[in-house]
Amino acid sequence: MKLANKKILAILLAVFMLISLAACGGTAPNKEKGNEKSAVNDSAEKPDKSSDSGKGLDKIAFIVADMANESQAFSSRMFQKYGKDYNFEVIILDAKGDVQAETQAVNNAVAQGVKALFVNPNDINAIVPALEAAKSAGVVVGLYSSDLPADKQSARDFFVGVNDNQAGEAAAQAFMDFFPDGATIVEIGGQSGHDAQIKRHDGFNNAIKDSKIQVIDYKATQQWSTEQAMAIMEDMITKHGDKIQGVFVHWDNGATGVIQAAKAANMEGLFIVGVDGNRAGFEQVRQGDQSVTIMQNFENMTKKSLELARKVIDGEKVEPLNFIPLDIVNIDNIDSFTPPEW
Repeated sequence: MKLANKKILAILLAVFMLISLAACGGTAPNKEKGNEKSAVNDSAEKPDKSSDSGKGLDKIAFIVADMANESQAFSSRMFQKYGKDYNFEVIILDAKGDVQAETQAVNNAVAQGVKALFVNPNDINAIVPALEAAKSAGVVVGLYSSDLPADKQSARDFFVGVNDNQAGEAAAQAFMDFFPDGATIVEIGGQSGHDAQIKRHDGFNNAIKDSKIQVIDYKATQQWSTEQAMAIMEDMITKHGDKIQGVFVHWDNGATGVIQAAKAANMEGLFIVGVDGNRAGFEQVRQGDQSVTIMQNFENMTKKSLELARKVIDGEKVEPLNFIPLDIVNIDNIDSFTPPEW
């Protein structure tokens, strides 16, 4: 009996040891699975962080004065198209033609941590405090297409655009060439207070000062609006009638409104000069409704702006004033230019 009992105890002891080993062996895989799960979670977080740093893209903002303006809508597409070529992630903020909204957009861009911002001001004076605050926060500030007043340019790092004084001068030259014996014309300005409106007006009027070209009426719009240009032209036709021999209108879409008003009044043969060189300007020149469009290249303007911002961020010095050349387009040379996309 004793021997049998010993055998039974030995068997029970062996079974107990096997169960213990199995239990230990089962625990190890569970721990390994737990470790694998932890490793997977860590690796899931790391790609998100590494992907952000891996992109290496600096966030920048293009603040559009008014997306309803075709040139600025086109420019926003160009910023998005070429941004990555300069290692930028681009956000677009639309001020919708509102001065206060544009100031808020600058503040929002800074709050979002942008490295650089580009702005086309609705009002070149009202925007200055916001730009000064942005620069103080370490943001690179680029003025796009329209610059600040000379005494406020410390609020930006650089300007890229056309020389709007030269655009006005080129328009004046077109009138003086076409009317060597003089003419009575009217001028319809762009958005009042806008840098381009001010400089195109000044450049034009300074150039014709000693000529036989006489501006018998002038009015600027509240926005770069075709409808407003048309309404102003209708009023001028009512006031001056056939005395109007030509029209200098600050932008080609404004010229569209001028042409519509003239046709409604059965006025023919007006010498109309606009600025921009956009799709409407090209079509109107081809159709003979517009005599000259003074063309600015927003695609090149955008690339230059991105290039300069990249250099400033990387610690390089850049020229603060950068002009993109203008082209004078008329029916004689229009086929030598690439038709615009906007």
